[in-house]
Amino acid sequence: MGPATRTAGGQPAATYWQNAADYQIAASLDEKAARVSATVAITYTNNSPDALPFVWLQLDQNLFRGDSRGSAVTPVAGGRFGNGGARNGNSARNFPGGDSLQTVSIELHGKKVKANYRVSDTRMQIILPEAMKPHGDKLKINIAYGFNIPEYGSDRLGRLPTKNGEIFEVAQWYPRMAVYDDVEGWNTLPYLTAEFYLEYGNFDYTLNVPANFLVGGSGELVNGAEVLTSAQQRRLAQAATSDKTVIVRGPEEVTQTGSRPGGKNGRLTWHFKCQRARDVAWAASAAFAWDAAKMNLPSGRKSLAMSLYPAEAAGDTAWSRSTEYVKKSIEFNSKQWYEYTYPVATNVAGIVGGMEYPGIVFCGAKAKKGSLWGVTDHEFGHNWFPMIVGSNERKYPWMDEGFNTFINILSTKDFNSGEYKALADQEGRASLGILYSLLAPDADVPYTVPDVTQARNLGFAAYSKTGYGLYLLRQEILGPERFDYAFRTYIQRWAFKHPTPRDFFRTMNNVAGEDLNWFYHEWFFENWLLDQAVTTVTYVNQDPAKGALITIENKGQAAMPVTAEVKETNGKTTTVHLPVEIWQRGGTWTFRYNSTTPLTQVTLNSTNIMPDVNRANNTWRAQTLTE
Repeated sequence: MGPATRTAGGQPAATYWQNAADYQIAASLDEKAARVSATVAITYTNNSPDALPFVWLQLDQNLFRGDSRGSAVTPVAGGRFGNGGARNGNSARNFPGGDSLQTVSIELHGKKVKANYRVSDTRMQIILPEAMKPHGDKLKINIAYGFNIPEYGSDRLGRLPTKNGEIFEVAQWYPRMAVYDDVEGWNTLPYLTAEFYLEYGNFDYTLNVPANFLVGGSGELVNGAEVLTSAQQRRLAQAATSDKTVIVRGPEEVTQTGSRPGGKNGRLTWHFKCQRARDVAWAASAAFAWDAAKMNLPSGRKSLAMSLYPAEAAGDTAWSRSTEYVKKSIEFNSKQWYEYTYPVATNVAGIVGGMEYPGIVFCGAKAKKGSLWGVTDHEFGHNWFPMIVGSNERKYPWMDEGFNTFINILSTKDFNSGEYKALADQEGRASLGILYSLLAPDADVPYTVPDVTQARNLGFAAYSKTGYGLYLLRQEILGPERFDYAFRTYIQRWAFKHPTPRDFFRTMNNVAGEDLNWFYHEWFFENWLLDQAVTTVTYVNQDPAKGALITIENKGQAAMPVTAEVKETNGKTTTVHLPVEIWQRGGTWTFRYNSTTPLTQVTLNSTNIMPDVNRANNTWRAQTLTE
């Protein structure tokens, strides 16, 4: 056994390593056939201490083959993650999907050869002529390929017809290296629609599209002078210094031929670069209106918020506010947690209801008002989890969806003086929703792998329960100051690395100075119920002036700290906080309250922030003579 790569305190050890993958991609979009043809050159670096006789790649487009595992396990009714067809149906068996590989070659140790490979569903294994050496050896892989873009690709990619042309949202569009890590070796779970686990690297990619198209992509556009009109270049420069949204191409300009350069043979090639990223995605359409504004990041580094949307999605209650939403969401999270790392943040309106990629997200074109804020804020929150903190989404979706749901609570409460704060009401609507799911006999726990989580339970297990749990940890258990320092430390430690759940648990324990294992167990591994009750109130020597003895009971399996609101007949109201340790010796506890007059009422969880399954026993009231 080699030296430990992760410390007992939850941080990367001095011996921590991870591999890297850099990509050069040249792609062309056939808009009539809805097909992408491309070549990719991958440089894979083996930083591990192990020799690698083979490597694994991910061919995610193979999900859309009629005979794929993902197609086989998709319910007949389809649903959000239906493959290759409409949102409410599964027509993958009739869709000519999947990666078509023309050539695959490799270069290793100075020798260029045709690759010896085999494809198994959404995975490709390349058997190397000799093993990659440990500690920095490099392998180059060159692949020519193509695929048809599904109309609705499991809410990850797809095509939306609009009055001025089709919107193409393109993702999982190139063969991607699987992760070889220090915990499991090769991570080769098939793509059944659960999300991703990817290596970090640098991307240099070009997209050849019709000249009348606008393109948004991960990273920075490096040839704007070649693909934008002079007016668009001026407006973009203006946006880079403007806190207010600047129109780069207005909805009324979409049908004007002068709003796009002529190109060569009616086509233009857009060139993007994205550094230190785990993935890239893009969108293209002749129908796009475009606006932008600068983002103010803590370091003073420049970054642009942008939106691309069809003319019919414009409006003061709809996508005309998108860039404002992008800007404020990213500015808040950059100040609160960790600075946003990409030069651009682009929100694209299309068929995809909500999906995140580094520096670009896809959101539903029909979203408006609070729903547009909510999906925009959520998808860009993913640029922290898992884009910056690179956890394994396919195994631990709660580490990105749930953590992101948590930071969304705070950003939503903050946005525009609380314009949409009702969406973040954890003490009301959210806690009731958690209770409803906890009481369901078949509710999955957050630690459940998503591919075996019941579809109806995924939102609870991966999103809301985890987000709500971190909110409880911040507000009720640690307090904002201690929680925020620990959570920021976790992000800083694992930025651009691959943490596991235990790295998170140990970081929070060590930095906050608390053994929180009781909380992790009941919240992430179990769906235990909380039922706190007030049982009796008596007085010392039967004299309220000498103090009250209040007995409370923990009737459920879950343990939590206690907040008791105590009211006296003299009008005094006092809040008493009791730590979770009161339950260490059993389910009943009596505490002394320094009363001076008789008590009229004792209420536990008066704000309803705790998911107590029986609120009827949370309150004790003094009996009156008429009772």
